[in-house]
Amino acid sequence: MSICVGRALALLLKSHFAEEALRTFSSSRLGSSGCRRHFSSTSIDGIDSRLEDGAGINYQEYEKWYKGGGMVHKSACIDPTTVIEIGAVIHPKSVLRANVYIGSGAVIGPEVRIGPSTKIGYNVALYNCSMGDSCIVHGGVCIGQDGFGFFVDDQGNMVKKPQMLTARIGNHVEIGANTCIDRGSWRETVIGDHTKIDNLVQIGHNVVIGKSCMLCGQVGIAGSVTMGDYVVLGGRVAIRDHVSIVSKVRLAANSCVTKDIKEPGDYGGFPAVPAREWRRQVASQRKASHKRMWLKGE
Repeated sequence: MSICVGRALALLLKSHFAEEALRTFSSSRLGSSGCRRHFSSTSIDGIDSRLEDGAGINYQEYEKWYKGGGMVHKSACIDPTTVIEIGAVIHPKSVLRANVYIGSGAVIGPEVRIGPSTKIGYNVALYNCSMGDSCIVHGGVCIGQDGFGFFVDDQGNMVKKPQMLTARIGNHVEIGANTCIDRGSWRETVIGDHTKIDNLVQIGHNVVIGKSCMLCGQVGIAGSVTMGDYVVLGGRVAIRDHVSIVSKVRLAANSCVTKDIKEPGDYGGFPAVPAREWRRQVASQRKASHKRMWLKGE
């Protein structure tokens, strides 16, 4: 009999404590708006009830940012002037300086650094990278993902090459929607100050681009390319891996660079050659085509 009474008393006390905890939680949630509050994650039975996924992320270490409603990890260093819109997530040890703006759906990965007055658009993913001052990153951009590097081992298996370094974006850089910039493997991927990048551009791992360059839509730059300053790439220009391009080069749309360009100037064609030579090639091809048509009586 005494055992049954003891169990009933224990259940009653446990129920009382649960109701009291619920009332305390509810009253704290209804406190003054704009305040960030911390709640205990320990269950009534003294068992740790923190929510963690398979990667070991403790979601209770994230809290709502007071300007915009995004979620911020407690270890992130964020200036009070930063706006983080609802739906954005800032991961551990990231650093966001003064007047940074983070749009809805953006994900700022661990230890990412963003300089003052930089604007990050909707659904941007930044990780393994740093960004300078006064940059603009449009929607859907991905920076810092692994580069495309594989090799075949002695057993004939396709093996991934380690991609361990970062991407470094300079000051006053603008990056168009859905552009991708890979992290480095043997050297950092670097985008120089004041460079402007259009939509749908792919920049491979280990690429180094100088200052004040302009890359138009659908440009594709393979890994380990080195570009100087004031380089202009027209739409859909392709550059093969490990090519070097000196400063003050302009490439016509649809050109393909297959070897180093060592002299400043205008280039075009496939493979890219100096513009004057390219124009002669085009004119010669047209003459030959017209001659064949004339001979056939067309």
